[in-house]
Amino acid sequence: MRILVAAIGRARAGPHLALERFYAERLVWKVTLTELEEKRRLPAAELREKEGALLLGRLPPGAAAVALDERGQSLSSVRFAETLGAFEADGREIAFLIGGADGHSEAVRRKADLLLSFGAMTWPHLLVRGMLFEQLYRAQQILAGHPYHRE
Repeated sequence: MRILVAAIGRARAGPHLALERFYAERLVWKVTLTELEEKRRLPAAELREKEGALLLGRLPPGAAAVALDERGQSLSSVRFAETLGAFEADGREIAFLIGGADGHSEAVRRKADLLLSFGAMTWPHLLVRGMLFEQLYRAQQILAGHPYHRE
């Protein structure tokens, strides 16, 4: 499985980066992380649009776009794994899009094949990266029939 994680913001050393790397190193799937940022100080609406364009500009042709969005669908880990498996069965690369502090542009939300939420709470986007990598590892183990995941 080929996966792109395109994220607004640059991770600096700290526990959130350690968590991300902890799970990334355990993945056998090919996962590429691309960090993007708009360096200009812009009004929130304009910044959201610029960041959205950066994310969409990195979207591989034909990839299944999964935008992490607090207004998205909340899936169980098993359902998440099944969804990834279905994208793979269709021969599609998967691109996870993590927006900045002001969320995703409407263009990103429209382009997404799936709007995915990690719950109703708001999470810092750097922590979300670690959470995503753990769920990718968990999905990998679920699809492989490994006992890492317990229901």
